[in-house]
Amino acid sequence: MILSDKRILEEMAAGSILIEPFIKECLGTNSYDVHLGRHLATYKDRVLDAREHNKIDTFEIPHEGFVLQPNTLYLGVTAEYTETHKHVPFLEGKSSTGRLGINIHATAGKGDVGFCNTWTLEISCAQPVRIYAGMPIGQLIYFVVEGEIENLYNAKKSAKYSKRTVKPVESMMWKNKF
Repeated sequence: MILSDKRILEEMAAGSILIEPFIKECLGTNSYDVHLGRHLATYKDRVLDAREHNKIDTFEIPHEGFVLQPNTLYLGVTAEYTETHKHVPFLEGKSSTGRLGINIHATAGKGDVGFCNTWTLEISCAQPVRIYAGMPIGQLIYFVVEGEIENLYNAKKSAKYSKRTVKPVESMMWKNKF
């Protein structure tokens, strides 16, 4: 079951959902619009290695925008910091973003109960497109969880993406044992 706008507001009042900054006009019928933060990153190396810590170069999006290029993975970040203590948050692209040929996540659209952070975006594009800090980039949808949670994400020792940040975070796959 997806939370409605009224239910999202009720859960925010109860403290189980936090969105900062919260702008009422960004609340849709059953989602909340999130915006592109000021920072983007690209990997330093063209060939990435899943067993290595692949380093990134982070930069601010200039006022006049930045042109994304096809065949390059960009890491972006939401301007909004969120906390979700009882629900499963899903981040999806907006249809207006998709119609510009922009994908905002390669695979990881689902967050975990207990996720408390900004969202790193895995951005790619079909053709060159200029983007701007603060533009609407996606929408958060909240699902009800069936049953009690044993391990909240923010309480797990193995959580790799729980350090609060306003910048994109590179893959931490290298921390896994395989």
